[in-house]
Amino acid sequence: MKKAQQIKITINKKKIKAGENQTILEAAEENGIEIPSLCYHSDLKIKSNCRVCLVEIKGRKGLHPSCSTKIESGMEIITESPKISRARKINLELVFAQHREECDDCIWNFDCQLLALAKKYKVKIDRFIDRKKDYPVYKFGPSIEFDSSKCINCGNCVEVCQNQGVNFLEARKQNNFLEVVPTKDKNKDCIYCGQCIVHCPSGAFEAVGEFEKVSEPLRNKNKIVVFQFAPAIRTSIGEEFGLPFGEIVTEKLIGAIKKLGADKIFDVSVGADFTTIEEADELIERLGNRKNLPMFTSCCPSWVKFIEFNYPEFIPNLATTRSPQIILGGLIKTYWAKKENIDPKKIIVISVMPCVAKKFEIQRKELKINEMKPVDYVLTTRELAYLFIKHKIDLKKVKPEKADNPLGIPSGAGVIYGASGGVMESALRTVYAKLAKKRLPKIEFTPLNGCQTNLTGLKKVRGMDEVKKANIKIDDRIIKIAVVNGLGNAKKILEELKENPKKYDAVEVMACPGGCIGGGGQPVPADNEIRKERASRLYQIDTKNKIRLAHENPIVKKVYREFLNKKNRRLICHTKYNAKRKS
Repeated sequence: MKKAQQIKITINKKKIKAGENQTILEAAEENGIEIPSLCYHSDLKIKSNCRVCLVEIKGRKGLHPSCSTKIESGMEIITESPKISRARKINLELVFAQHREECDDCIWNFDCQLLALAKKYKVKIDRFIDRKKDYPVYKFGPSIEFDSSKCINCGNCVEVCQNQGVNFLEARKQNNFLEVVPTKDKNKDCIYCGQCIVHCPSGAFEAVGEFEKVSEPLRNKNKIVVFQFAPAIRTSIGEEFGLPFGEIVTEKLIGAIKKLGADKIFDVSVGADFTTIEEADELIERLGNRKNLPMFTSCCPSWVKFIEFNYPEFIPNLATTRSPQIILGGLIKTYWAKKENIDPKKIIVISVMPCVAKKFEIQRKELKINEMKPVDYVLTTRELAYLFIKHKIDLKKVKPEKADNPLGIPSGAGVIYGASGGVMESALRTVYAKLAKKRLPKIEFTPLNGCQTNLTGLKKVRGMDEVKKANIKIDDRIIKIAVVNGLGNAKKILEELKENPKKYDAVEVMACPGGCIGGGGQPVPADNEIRKERASRLYQIDTKNKIRLAHENPIVKKVYREFLNKKNRRLICHTKYNAKRKS
C-alpha cells in the first residue's frame, strides 16, 4: 500500500507534518495535540454530531469540526480561543440537556470525558432540564442494559451494531426527535457482544452488574469461592489503574483477587488447553469422515447465538466443545471437588471475563452438570476493577502471587485464546502433533505464500485483518482455514459457504474486534492500537512459556489420565445447540 504523502501544517503555532488524507483531529492526535471530542471513534465513520471538536482555521470563516475537516498544505489551525470555548460550552450544555447524570454507576466514572470537559469549560451541567429524564431503561437478556435517558444521540451504537451484522439497535423518530431504540423486528436480536458499550461515549450502555451480588458469597463462610480469570484479562485490567496499554499483570491480578477473600484462584487459560484438545480431536474426526465441515469454533457465545438465531442451518458446523470458562468451571465442581473432598454444592465459581456475552452463556441450561451450573457468576474486567476500587485495592501496589494448583498453570497455547486467531493456532498446534504423530518442530512461524509446510506460516492467522486465510499442509494433507475478526465479517464467510460448502475445513470466529482483547467487558476507551498492544503481550507470554502446546501441559495430561474418561469428556467438555427465537 502506498504511503500517504506528508504535508506541512501548523497547529497552535507548532509546525508539524501529517498525512495528506488525515483529518485535523487525526493529525493533532498523532502529534500529541489534544482536541476534545465525544462522538468520534477511530473504528467508526465520522459523524460530526457532538460539535465539541471545533477549531478555527486561518483564512476561513466560522468554526470547523476537526473530526471531519481534512488537512491541507499550509493550513494554520487554532484549537483553543475564546470563540472556540464559547461554542464548546454551548454545545456541551446542549449535550447535558439530553443526558441524565448518574455518575456513580457509570463505566466512565473514573475517566469521564463529559465531566472533564464540563469542568474545563465551566459548563453548568444542569442549566437545562434533562429532556430525557423519564426515558426507559432497556435490558437485553442477562448481559446488557441501555439507559436511554443517558443517550446523547451520537449514533455510535447504531453504527457498530450494523457493523456487527446484527442491526438490533436503530434510530427511530419519536416525539419529534431521533431516538436510539431496540428494533421491533422479530428477525433481529441482540447477540450480547457489548460493542455498543465500548463505543458509547456517555455511559448509556453498561453490562448487567453482578459485582454487588458476588459480595454475598465472599462473606459466606459456608461457601468455597473460586475465581477464574480469562486469558485476555491479564493484559487489559491494568489500564483501569493507569498502567500502560497491554501491560502484563497476571500475578498482581491474582494477588488483588486474593485480597477480596477468594479461597482459590484458577486460570481459564488452563480451560483453554482442554478446549484445544477437544476441538483438535473433533476437527480430526470431521476431517476423517468429511461430515459437518467446515467446523466452526464455538467458544465465543455471541457467535454461537448469532448462528442459532440467524443461520440455524449452520448449527451442525459448530464444534460441540464447550468454552474454556465452562470446561474449567465444570472441572472445578467435579474433578477438583472430588480431589479436595468438597461438596460441589458449596462451591461458588466466579469467572472474570472480557465479555458480557459470557453472562448469557452461563445461563444456558444445556451446560449444566448434574443439575449444577459450571459457573455461578461472571464479572467483566471493568466490574472486577470497580470491586478492587471499592475495597481500596490498588492493583499497582498489590504483592504478586501465583495462581493455585492444580488448575492455575496454562500452556502458552491457552493464553493466546484472548487474541483473534489464537483459538485456531492453538488447535492446529495440537492437530499437527496428532496427525503427523510427532512434535511440532518449530512454533515460531514465518509467513510464506501458498500452502504452508509443517504449520510454518501460521502467523497468517494472527493480527487485526478482517478475514485471514491460509492453507496448512500437514504431511500429505492440506487443511483450509479462515479466521474471522469481528462478527460483521462472518456474514461474508457464511455467504461464501452457501455458494461453496467445501471452501474451508475450519473457521474461527470471534465476535469482537481483535478477539477477546476487544471484548464488550474490557476497559474503555479501546481502539485498534490498544487492542494490538493487548494481543501482542499475550503472544509474548506464549513465546516465553516453557510449555507451548496444550496437550503437553502436565496438569492437563494428569486430568485426562485420572478423570476424563469417555463419559466424563462428553459430560464436561461437550454440549449441543438449538435454533433460537427472539428473546
